[in-house]
Amino acid sequence: MTTIQNISITGIGSFLPEKKLTNSDLERMVDTSDEWISKRTGIKERRIVESGTASSDLAVKASLIALEDANISPSELDLIITSTITPDYFFPSTSCCVQEKIGAVNAGAFDLLAACAGFVYALSVAYGFISAGIMNNVLVIGSECLSKITDFTDRSSCILFGDGAGAAVVQKSPGAGESLGFVLGADGSQSELLILPGGGSKIPISQQVIDERLHYMKIRGTEVFKIATNTLVNLFNETVKKCGIELDDIDLVILHQSNLRIIKAVMKKVGMSMDKVFVNIDKYGNTSSASVPIALDEAKREGRLKKGDLVMLAAIGGGFTWSSTVLRW
Repeated sequence: MTTIQNISITGIGSFLPEKKLTNSDLERMVDTSDEWISKRTGIKERRIVESGTASSDLAVKASLIALEDANISPSELDLIITSTITPDYFFPSTSCCVQEKIGAVNAGAFDLLAACAGFVYALSVAYGFISAGIMNNVLVIGSECLSKITDFTDRSSCILFGDGAGAAVVQKSPGAGESLGFVLGADGSQSELLILPGGGSKIPISQQVIDERLHYMKIRGTEVFKIATNTLVNLFNETVKKCGIELDDIDLVILHQSNLRIIKAVMKKVGMSMDKVFVNIDKYGNTSSASVPIALDEAKREGRLKKGDLVMLAAIGGGFTWSSTVLRW
């Protein structure tokens, strides 16, 4: 076990757009039903940004709440890390957009792309920078406008995704959020199972890309379900081993909110009660890298995080990438 001491999460915040897209709304858009979506995914509604809203706009809202919660000003930040698969631009980074908008004049800024696993990836980078003595105050963000890359003519994928942002302030100080260790992993051989094919350097944007709808996410759901479930089960076991604890020691589990069936299958296979899991996928759908910090913020506000609790954060996403940590609250 390698406990990262005297580093804590001093502030958390999240922001969701007001506009809701319900299963009933989707019934009028594609050949689907509320019953089918609810049974297959656990999702009832998701939030969708208005036209003209970017990931940085959501990130700013969540970040200002987190900074207020931490009782520090933007000018005190040393670094901003944003995890996103829906950046405002290829460049500059979304973190630079956030840096300018919140007035974090003394902060460096960069983005990190690890899809749904990205927030915990970014959190590990923040803890590493602070542990090494390079930084003291780091803002970690997960922000997504997935509706911008969702094909709303594809009934198998458009039911899954929503928009939102969550943020955490990580500081060099004793307090809640001491990490018992991080696990990061990847398997690039499975990358085509969940991918946005068009728009990058391999398949640059063109009229053909648009005509073939390659500028939208593509997902092979059945295969993703199997890999995600098995990988998360292995991740649970690897995480508790690395952190020097037992599964029974964990008080609260915050999993990436991808699919309620995946969450239930994982918890059943590892022998843990669903009572230990925080779930909000019914309200927001899959918000990729934003889902873990949004859930962490809601868990705190609902009183689910108690002093001394061991809280596990875990996620798997496109790449494939996976990440986890156990925090002592």
